[in-house]
Amino acid sequence: NLLNLQDILDCCRFSQWMWYHVLRLWRDTGDVANHPRGVHGRVHRLEREDIEYLLELVHDNPDYFLDELVSLTRTNRFISIHFTTVFNELECAGMSRKKLKCIASEHNEELCAAFVARMSQYDATEIGFIDEVSKDERTLRRHYGRSSRGKWAHAHQPFVCGHRVSLEALLTLDGIVACIAVDGSMMKELFLEWLEFTVVSYQATFLDI
Repeated sequence: NLLNLQDILDCCRFSQWMWYHVLRLWRDTGDVANHPRGVHGRVHRLEREDIEYLLELVHDNPDYFLDELVSLTRTNRFISIHFTTVFNELECAGMSRKKLKCIASEHNEELCAAFVARMSQYDATEIGFIDEVSKDERTLRRHYGRSSRGKWAHAHQPFVCGHRVSLEALLTLDGIVACIAVDGSMMKELFLEWLEFTVVSYQATFLDI
């Protein structure tokens, strides 16, 4: 109560906003200076050659974990970086994390090309596709649900397989033209019988054999 506010502002050449700002700092922290906190400075960015090396690693093996990329960079490029730096650089390069599309390692381009060439001699109406599917009590069970954070999502669903049904079908340009449903699993003898007396007979009738 020695001086009024205006005299203090004139003496210190403070604005009224700055005065209340410093006063709030004093009351909250016991200090009139706002000391910086945390680590300052921009995130370390890799050199162009290092980024190209990372992109080459991801191209050759897209399922690398970040810690594996860090280890390979340290071993082969002699630089030590954090995995967050690797993540940021990949993001800037347009690389995002997504679900892998699995391709069979046994895939052979030459054999596939030979198969396509062999099948090209047939007309589309002469080709049919056979597939099998089965259903039991657990088929319609849902595998994902929602609940509060930190809690399990529960649902009462069948655990035992129960009654099982197997289905075979022939798909052509006309749609599904031959199908069979059996209790349990499709056995070899039953499949050959269906193939001979249903599928082959349909094809013979359609092609007038």
